[in-house]
Amino acid sequence: MSNEDEFVPILGENELEEGLMKNVSAEDVSILLVKLFGQIFAVSNRCPHMGCSLGGGTLEGYIITCPCHDWRFDLRTGEFQEAKEITLTTFEWRIESGKICIRIADDIE
Repeated sequence: MSNEDEFVPILGENELEEGLMKNVSAEDVSILLVKLFGQIFAVSNRCPHMGCSLGGGTLEGYIITCPCHDWRFDLRTGEFQEAKEITLTTFEWRIESGKICIRIADDIE
């Protein structure tokens, strides 16, 4: 896996449109990118309930709803709205040379 300080380029900054979800993959990890109010959010694209792809879900403000069983998560924190102890993995990101780069930790599945 990647070095702790290594960010992997995954998408051109101009390819992520405001208010839309984009499924990407980095080092075999499925990631959902969303740009809201000019801020980028990067979370696991797998719902912790049954592993459904969140990219097929709906987005209302900062809340993404899983298409399989309607589990709702806050993109800002990854928290499941019904039980805060259940969370999506969130990813650090930064822009380098016009690319959105994500840090993939060694312990991510």
